[in-house]
Amino acid sequence: MKTILKPTLLATAVILLCITLTSWNSNPPKADTWEHLLDLELSNWDAFVGAPHHTVAIEGYEKGNGMDEGTPLGLNNDPLNVFTTVELDGEPVLKVSGEIYGAVTSKKEYENYHLSLMFKWGEKKYEPRLDKPMDSGVLYHAIGEEGAFWNCWMQSQEFQIQEEDCGDYYTIAGTGADIRAIKKENPNSDWDIFIYNPNSDYKQFKTGEDGRCRKSENYGKLEGWNQIDLVCLGDKAYHIVNGKVVLVMENSVTYNENDVAKPLTKGKIQLQSEGAEIYYKDIKIRSVTALPTEFAKQL
Repeated sequence: MKTILKPTLLATAVILLCITLTSWNSNPPKADTWEHLLDLELSNWDAFVGAPHHTVAIEGYEKGNGMDEGTPLGLNNDPLNVFTTVELDGEPVLKVSGEIYGAVTSKKEYENYHLSLMFKWGEKKYEPRLDKPMDSGVLYHAIGEEGAFWNCWMQSQEFQIQEEDCGDYYTIAGTGADIRAIKKENPNSDWDIFIYNPNSDYKQFKTGEDGRCRKSENYGKLEGWNQIDLVCLGDKAYHIVNGKVVLVMENSVTYNENDVAKPLTKGKIQLQSEGAEIYYKDIKIRSVTALPTEFAKQL
């Protein structure tokens, strides 16, 4: 005997099936199950290349200071191979030339996660940072349009990766957070220096005001591979360098055009190109509900 669904029942069944499939596709990986994000095809990432510095040998694009002037090359348009992959010792490695500012951007958004990766510095540097420390960064909770900041990066929070400054926090394009920090006078600048200290009072950091908090101590290595861990739980984020918790930020927010704050607890992940050659490998992520024990015992 055939069973014939009435139109209303059929529509309901289709809706339930769609909800089920959507729920299944959006479920995060199980806790302690790592999802590897890097392969030789960069299949989990898009590449956004910013505007070239006037010293870059490329034609057909308006050049400028390498930051907020000129015309970005845009999404997945990378004729100079700023972002490429190589295979080393049987595993994929992301090579970032640094020649033009930009980023690879995860195709997915993430929240409540533990991101783990390794990086090491290359040898080359480019304008506009030829005379400055080698620089890159992990941008997290990235939202909105590509190139929102300096024609290069999305609105986001930054885990700084830079010589001597690995683990610092920066606000990017209208974000903010609260961090326990001590103030240090800076006679060489109009900007005060703030340093993470878990025993200090909270200080609010915000784009356009005090937008940077330095890590507690420097654990970054100039030679060889460095281990980076970023743990995001709700509105908190933990910056961890070579196994050491160097900064904790709370109350992660984004500000709208009326300067009204809204919680910022999820988004895409970006790995920056910022004037220096750098290599990334073993990029992986897992869902978490608590700070892993090896980090929690440090706090």
